[in-house]
Amino acid sequence: MSSSEPRFETILPSGHRLSLRQADLTDEDVDAIVNAANTGLAHGGGVAGAILRKGGQIIQDESDRVGRVPTGSAAITGAGKLRARFVIHAVGPVWRGQTPEESDRLLASATTAALEIARERDLESIAFPAISSGIFGFPKDRCAEVMVEAVTAWAAAHPDDNPRDLRFTIIDDITVNVFEGVLLTPRPPSLRGKGEL
Repeated sequence: MSSSEPRFETILPSGHRLSLRQADLTDEDVDAIVNAANTGLAHGGGVAGAILRKGGQIIQDESDRVGRVPTGSAAITGAGKLRARFVIHAVGPVWRGQTPEESDRLLASATTAALEIARERDLESIAFPAISSGIFGFPKDRCAEVMVEAVTAWAAAHPDDNPRDLRFTIIDDITVNVFEGVLLTPRPPSLRGKGEL
């Protein structure tokens, strides 16, 4: 069983459950985990490398058949030997590749694209890492703001749709603390969880 326990959890106005967990993404017992991928779906380092090591070469083989995925988009493969059923490969931006505002847009787009793939497959649960915040250099606080906004906006637009269980699963202390700070910051009423101030 996954040892993932929520550091933060709320029910959004749409009824979706949003949580933050400090755990190894590759151990999550969910329908889909999201990989922080590059455009070539070459899974060498970071989150992608960890997924490949634990899930097996079949994930890379399936990714090779998918081919290139544009920044801001996503693609799906099987999950090999992982607990998850699928890996959704979301391609976030390299921070210094464009203006900060365009980086924000591309990261939000990649996050939403992953959710749309899960919705189309009627998957019930999905777990995200902090996309682009590692070797791609996206500032962690900005990454958290953009991804939380993208997930909550998607949920508000799809109140009746799966996935209902929306997770951020992050392994390192610094990044999980940044995401927790963003999630605990009061947001507009449309994005606020029940019972939050």
